[in-house]
Amino acid sequence: MKDFPNASFPPETIKLMKDAMEAAVETLPDPVSSGHLKSIAETILRTAKEGERDPATLQRMALLELQIRPRD
Repeated sequence: MKDFPNASFPPETIKLMKDAMEAAVETLPDPVSSGHLKSIAETILRTAKEGERDPATLQRMALLELQIRPRD
């Protein structure tokens, strides 16, 4: 993953990010590509690094960004 070499999160934030990741992936049709997983994870990491802590917002941002990125 890019741009996250010094990212550090407390356990409660990691749980929120995990919940957001799982919720985002559940909305996608099977099979979910590794490229989609990477995109979702990067968006959640970047958005959490910017201070967002609402799992629904993290999920929404990841899915929105996934829609505007080129398909793999």
